[in-house]
Amino acid sequence: MVNEDPNQQERDGTPSQSALGENPSVSAHPSVSIHPSVSVYPSSSAHPSTLAQPSGLAHPGSSGPEDLSVIKVSKRRWAVVLVFSCYSMCNAFQWIQYGSINNIFMNFYGVSAFAIDWLSMCYMLTYIPLLLPVAWLLEKFGLRTIALTGSALNCLGAWVKLGSLKPHLFPVTVLGQVICSVAQVFILGMPSRIASVWFGANEVSTACSIAVFGNQLGIAIGFLVPPVLVPNIKDQDKLAYHISIMFYIIGGVATLLFILVIIVFKEKPKHPPSRAQSLSYALASPDVSYLSSIVRLFKNLNFVLLVITYGLNAGAFYALSTLLNRMVILHYPGEEVNAGRIGLTIIIAGMLGAVISGIWLDRTKTYKETTLVVYIMTLVGMVVYTVTLNLGHLWVVFITAGTMGFFMTGYLPLGFEFAVELTYPESEGMSSGLLNVSAQVFGIIFTISQGQIIDNYGTLPGNIFLCVFLTLGAALTAFIRADLRRQKANKEAPENV
Repeated sequence: MVNEDPNQQERDGTPSQSALGENPSVSAHPSVSIHPSVSVYPSSSAHPSTLAQPSGLAHPGSSGPEDLSVIKVSKRRWAVVLVFSCYSMCNAFQWIQYGSINNIFMNFYGVSAFAIDWLSMCYMLTYIPLLLPVAWLLEKFGLRTIALTGSALNCLGAWVKLGSLKPHLFPVTVLGQVICSVAQVFILGMPSRIASVWFGANEVSTACSIAVFGNQLGIAIGFLVPPVLVPNIKDQDKLAYHISIMFYIIGGVATLLFILVIIVFKEKPKHPPSRAQSLSYALASPDVSYLSSIVRLFKNLNFVLLVITYGLNAGAFYALSTLLNRMVILHYPGEEVNAGRIGLTIIIAGMLGAVISGIWLDRTKTYKETTLVVYIMTLVGMVVYTVTLNLGHLWVVFITAGTMGFFMTGYLPLGFEFAVELTYPESEGMSSGLLNVSAQVFGIIFTISQGQIIDNYGTLPGNIFLCVFLTLGAALTAFIRADLRRQKANKEAPENV
């Protein structure tokens, strides 16, 4: 892949430092991770002293040797994470654009609510079988190629949907949505990876939160904009016109973002941004085995518990997002716009929670404690939302839904960062991918189950169903041991040189 201009690298970022001369008291942040195209075997050869090998070590997928003794961050890192955040936002918008006006698309295409739900669930279903192939592509071709592929598929899917502006063309809109769901596989596992490859030790959690922030912002816009652009009207021709406006806007935005990815996105900076990243480059092995990596990850009990608890929380979020319009309309008929605004409130509050939690982790490194507290507060928020949804006061629902969203969606970047810490020095692409598989599996199960419970018994039993599983997740989180392996690697590296 193309590296940045060396001269610009000398101008960018912080003053050049030697990995051996850094102040040992300043430890790198644990979520600084191995380059995504590398999986490392935790063996005796992985001794931190290998960091002392300065130059001539070519990293897989790079265009030449690097001076690993130089620790420096690049100014380009902010452009990279912002562009990623934007095309992740665009893809997330397309995930929820049907569910946020579920009843309108049901009437336009003449299909059931369950069929519209599948336009959301196809995102979850597609991810599961494609995780390993995309992980292989990442190892083979690198970060820039994955970014280009994801943004290109996102753009293609957006334009395909423009061919579905007739009631009998529901299969075409399904095809466009499936293409976008494939694009999502190239996006979901990227935040912690981009943060670790491009950002310094005390920036990675904040950078990861910014990357996740884009996905959440896309969902927020997906709740807000469709009810405004596509009113609930009976005239099919006028309805098709309004839908076309939404599809054209998202197609244009997706095209612009694809062009920006081509211009801005680079494989990695010339110099590693942290000591832990430098060490991971030094330990990089071309003999990557994803099967053996998965085996090692599933032997890690703490990580297995996190996979389950993350899946329960994220799956509950996916189900709530998909079914929110249906739940609000049941209690407040004709309030499609306010249903979208409630969804917006959930996501905006969650984005604030994600940023605050990222800054908090960068300052305190208290992964276990923060994750547990946020999980418990998610459960509390869900319980309060459940008992207030049917009170007949929309303003109360706005407040309780926002409180729940602050913690529920604020938890998502915490899970990524905690996983990277627990699984060092394994490839974070694999650990975050397994978290996302768990989220998709539970998301499908919860969406189908809660949807059926709501249809047959009402919203209260449906939300209690989610509360039960969030209680289980909070209990399991308490059993995760804070084995902060990357923290240890960063602290021990200068002492072992």
